[in-house]
Amino acid sequence: MTAIQDFHDNTKTKRSLDMLLIDRSNEFQELASAIDYSTNYSNWEEIILRFCLEFNDCFEMWSDKVNHEDHYRVHKCMTIMNQMGQGRSNITQMAKIQNMAYRIAKDFNVIYDRL
Repeated sequence: MTAIQDFHDNTKTKRSLDMLLIDRSNEFQELASAIDYSTNYSNWEEIILRFCLEFNDCFEMWSDKVNHEDHYRVHKCMTIMNQMGQGRSNITQMAKIQNMAYRIAKDFNVIYDRL
């Protein structure tokens, strides 16, 4: 389970996020729009990153990579899926949002590990 609050080095986390935003800022904005999160807040990119990392944790849980007996985590994952599904009319639209969140989380982890 990788969540932004688990990272001990805040400078490293901030630097990783800044580097990720160079290439993925449009995807951050698109994802924020898709889940109806306002980009008017000063730390909106961190919130979107946290959302992506939590979605990645859900993906790992659903793919049996980790134990999924924690009912809190199951409920949290269903809430994330509900946010992603709002206003979508088909599974293709939903998959696009999921893939975007998954790629952002994976790319962040790669950058973080390299620093």
